[in-house]
Amino acid sequence: MNPTPVQGAQVVSRVAGLLRIAGRRPEGSSLMELVRESGLTRPTVHRLLTSLAAEGLLDHDARTGHWVLGPEILLMGSVASTRFPLEDIARPSLRRLAEETGESAFFSVRRGAETVCLLREEGSFPIRSFVLHEGVRFPLGVASAGTAILAFLPDSEQEQVLSEWAAHAGKFAEGHPESVVRANLQQTRQLGYSVNPGLVLEGSWGMGAAVFDQANRPAWALSLTGIEPRFRGDRQEFLGRLLLEEAHRISALLRTPSAS
Repeated sequence: MNPTPVQGAQVVSRVAGLLRIAGRRPEGSSLMELVRESGLTRPTVHRLLTSLAAEGLLDHDARTGHWVLGPEILLMGSVASTRFPLEDIARPSLRRLAEETGESAFFSVRRGAETVCLLREEGSFPIRSFVLHEGVRFPLGVASAGTAILAFLPDSEQEQVLSEWAAHAGKFAEGHPESVVRANLQQTRQLGYSVNPGLVLEGSWGMGAAVFDQANRPAWALSLTGIEPRFRGDRQEFLGRLLLEEAHRISALLRTPSAS
């Protein structure tokens, strides 16, 4: 059976796409960026942005010219957060990781074919990597969080992603060749944690560990990022052990009835 097309579904998809693009960074996105990344025409994007602003879902920053998430998004997020108490569950682990390692710690969620950074906790080490922050999206399998999640998905789901890797990874494909990704996934399964040796940005390393849901599927990930010298040699084992300990702790909390 062919599903009956939903009237207006194309508009919903376009609106959702624009909201995601604008929400990738706290400072929002310019009209040019929204046009380029959405693939829509400039008049269409401008019309949709104006309508979203009228509903309070977006704001236009007159100083920068960027479109940023609006107050209605904040209100919706506040309500939704009661269903997903991840701040309460994951924040203590992020703080422990940041305090014990000095690195920046992150909590990301899988959303379809992407990972989205939800939470961040800065470490004490003065030199930081700024590749990752709240709202940043990466294709699944790119960066340490996405590698940790993809590595523990069933083989059939992995192959579905890897079979069209170049199209899936997009602008990250050049820095993440399929052969390197496959090797990283195998290593991640062996070690339990992932290592990204500066593939997103040269000199910026990351490590990640998957967090599992009640069905024992990798749905989230903890990660640490920093400069290359902080992730060399024996320290990887130390960082990996801490990541796994905290990932196991969060997985156990998420499996309890009070966390659902």
